[in-house]
Amino acid sequence: MTAMDNPVFASFPILSFITFLPSLGAAFLILFIKKEWHNGIKWTALLVSLLTLLLSLYLPMAFDTQTSALQWVEKKVWIDRFGIHYFLGVDGISLLLIILTTLIAVICILASWTEITLRLKAYMALFLFIETGCLGVFLAMDLFLFYVFWEVVLIPMVFIIGIWGSTRRLYSSIKFFLFTFTGSLFMLLGILALYFYHGELTGVYTFDATVLFGNPVPADIQIWIFLALFLGFAVKVPMFPLHTWLPDAHTEAPTAGSILLAAVLLKLGTYGFIRFSLPLLPNASIQLAPLMIALALFAILYGAYVTIAQKDLKKLVAYSSISHMGFVMLGIFVFNIEGLKGGLLQMINHGISTGALFLLVGMLYERTHQRMIDDYGGLIKTLPVYGILFLAVLLSSMGMPVTNGFIGELFVLIGAYKAGWFYALPVVIGILLGAVYLLWMFQRVFLGDSAHQGPIGLRDMGFREKIAMIPIIFMIFWIGLYPQPLLRVTDASLNHLARVVAENSKKSTVADANLADSTEKPAMPSTHIRKYDDRKLK
Repeated sequence: MTAMDNPVFASFPILSFITFLPSLGAAFLILFIKKEWHNGIKWTALLVSLLTLLLSLYLPMAFDTQTSALQWVEKKVWIDRFGIHYFLGVDGISLLLIILTTLIAVICILASWTEITLRLKAYMALFLFIETGCLGVFLAMDLFLFYVFWEVVLIPMVFIIGIWGSTRRLYSSIKFFLFTFTGSLFMLLGILALYFYHGELTGVYTFDATVLFGNPVPADIQIWIFLALFLGFAVKVPMFPLHTWLPDAHTEAPTAGSILLAAVLLKLGTYGFIRFSLPLLPNASIQLAPLMIALALFAILYGAYVTIAQKDLKKLVAYSSISHMGFVMLGIFVFNIEGLKGGLLQMINHGISTGALFLLVGMLYERTHQRMIDDYGGLIKTLPVYGILFLAVLLSSMGMPVTNGFIGELFVLIGAYKAGWFYALPVVIGILLGAVYLLWMFQRVFLGDSAHQGPIGLRDMGFREKIAMIPIIFMIFWIGLYPQPLLRVTDASLNHLARVVAENSKKSTVADANLADSTEKPAMPSTHIRKYDDRKLK
């Protein structure tokens, strides 16, 4: 049974319900629960996030993998004057990211259970608001609505770092805000440029991405719009040289904040490139692909090299993210189906493995309030369950066979080799360096004799912590051993994306030539606005 055949959800706005259920939970926390009732706040936040996860799990069960069309589409006119719609939809590109977001939200609530005691009510409410913003980004198919959800994520995360972070939290939160907000403003300029150029060329002024996909702007204009969107997306990834906010934000954020940043927020940028930059700006994407590939390869090597030198556990995991996200960007811009599959799958894998590393480091920090690697040693003797799970996540992060990281890196490596064998060489070096810094860290923290300054008499993982780790370990080995269900979900959408990029590249080149030959602009409606006919979707 597909999404369209199920009579229960045929007219039910399931996407809106999934998106805004966390915000409703946050409002409930703010309005009705006393701030002194910590158990009530925590259980309410957990139940809301669990309900959102369970509701989102309906989507893959009823998802039609044979089509690239959007499913469960919800579209209403929002601001008619400017062609703005409330427009949500799911396809194979966004579905896995939605499941990842709802799963990570539950893990973040569990990770905060005993760590956060100050202003708990506001903390849980902000996390639920962030979940709504992230889900909205992955579901929005109107560029204006996409930008609104994009900005919704920013302010709650700034407060989470700035209020509940470590010693340099104010510096880190302000730096995070300035980088992200500046990039977002340039992204807004790019969105407005798409809106106006499309309107001038076709007479239809709209932010509807499905309309813009079929009518790319001329090739000579695309590069400037691409660069504007690039600044917004690249800051979030983050790509070199816009990455410097990441180690500070990760290091100073509370454990759940670091998990959410690594697992979900970094994916907003790479999703933006796949969802909008490639199909809307195909000529610019192809023209600038050598630059994007060079930056991705540099990030892989630079991130891995800098990670080796880290002495702080959290900074080590943070810098490793720069290297791992380089794999994602490389997969996207080699422009073959293996690379696209690898890039999208590696987004999910990085969210699972790096989010789990931050969770495990947070568990240790909560017990000892120490993050320096030299403060530990021989932990496997004291914390055997913790050490075994840490090793499993470590192997996933370094891409060992039968783990999820191996599958994603394999697809990226194949895609890079097909684009040029010389692209594959830095990928191999990056994987080897990843093994070096991860295994070296494990050896110093878990093996050998206990460090002189190390903790004595630590308790191993408790029931709540094991519950938080169970879905992560399951996903690591399920994807590593049987990735076909995930690949099947993405096949139709990524194949369609590859075709759209090729077709739109030809269209925009022809439009560019026609525009150069024409001495007159197309006739415009007197109001300069033409209402989009919803019937065109059908």
